[in-house]
Amino acid sequence: MSERTSRLSGFATLSREKRLGILSDWIDEGEGATGALDRLDALPDDLVDRMIENAIGVMPVPLGLATNMIVDGEDVLIPMATEESSVIAAVCNTARRCRSTGGFRTSYAGSLTIAQIQLLDVADPHRARLEILRRADEIRAFCDDIDPVLVELGGGFQDVDVRLLNGRKGTVMVVHLIVDTRDAMGANAVNTMAERLAPVLADWVGGRSLLRILSNLADRRIVRAEAVWPADEIGGPEVVETMLEAADFAVIDPYRAATHNKGIMNGVSAVVLATGNDTRAIEAGAHAFAAQSGQYSPLTRWEKTANGDLAGSIEIPLSLGIVGGATRIHPVAQLALKIMGADSAEKLSRMVAAVGLAQNFGALRALATDGIQKGHMALHAQNIAITAGATGDEIVRIAEAMKASGDINERTATRLLKELRG
Repeated sequence: MSERTSRLSGFATLSREKRLGILSDWIDEGEGATGALDRLDALPDDLVDRMIENAIGVMPVPLGLATNMIVDGEDVLIPMATEESSVIAAVCNTARRCRSTGGFRTSYAGSLTIAQIQLLDVADPHRARLEILRRADEIRAFCDDIDPVLVELGGGFQDVDVRLLNGRKGTVMVVHLIVDTRDAMGANAVNTMAERLAPVLADWVGGRSLLRILSNLADRRIVRAEAVWPADEIGGPEVVETMLEAADFAVIDPYRAATHNKGIMNGVSAVVLATGNDTRAIEAGAHAFAAQSGQYSPLTRWEKTANGDLAGSIEIPLSLGIVGGATRIHPVAQLALKIMGADSAEKLSRMVAAVGLAQNFGALRALATDGIQKGHMALHAQNIAITAGATGDEIVRIAEAMKASGDINERTATRLLKELRG
């Protein structure tokens, strides 16, 4: 492509072959650059058998591209793996509507990961807490010796914290090892440190160690994104007001906040999955972070600017990596990172946060205007046609007929298919 832009008008209407051609130009590595996508079951047998136990096959999930995205001044294409209709369309539409204001701006708190060591039966926990804090330099040397490569990369042990909690049998000491894991998610590194250090700490304080494992509440890896949508781009001042009212519902009601945040994670988890990262860890961390105040709350905030436009922001913990685990060995995950230009965990995290905010905007606007089902079901119509038995050209014809009638359901699809076939 002569101009590197994520504004790919008409991309959704192209054949998959033509989309892959555009993607090859984007990557700019010549023919075969998108070879991992040529087969829809892109994992070879031997890799499947090594990735999990008792492997019997694969469960493919559709992989699509979010277009129109500008993140920190750079046009980017973002792969998303999801089975849900309208998720990717919502991000593309949302990103297009804020391009005139510069797209998404982000910030990154860093790549600090927490490992927890549980210490029990400590007779004098307050004194023991100070003992551990006093020996922070010894803990640093111990941990850094376990992973010297991480230290060479600029990471390694950063700090220690000790919390005293009330357990079922008295005070429980919880030691936090705070480790900079750089471009790795870091689970293996910090878990190894915690397991090896635990008996040492137990000996120092005269107790016993039990659990030694990382925390998925990655509140030292907070990523923030914000954007402004001009009122004229989203339907005018009335739409701004209705979206603000819809967002406020999530602030005051945890029942609504759960669905509000689920919509955010539709986008976040789709990028996390596409890049071979741990979707369960990210989901757990996000929802725990949303509940830290004592009431489950939305991960986003929405406001009206001085000139009447809509401003949105998100804060979310993202423990992501570009090395290690499935990210390192899965060919599609590697290609996804290449498409994004995500050459660091920081850059990946910034893009994921931007997608989460975009997804939330799309859901709020749909809910505050036409309702969520109109757009979702229109995109879901072809799936319903397939469920009813349509094949080939019949799928599009039945889907379009359902959309024209306003009745998008399997019963209507079955009737229309019967009529079409005479």
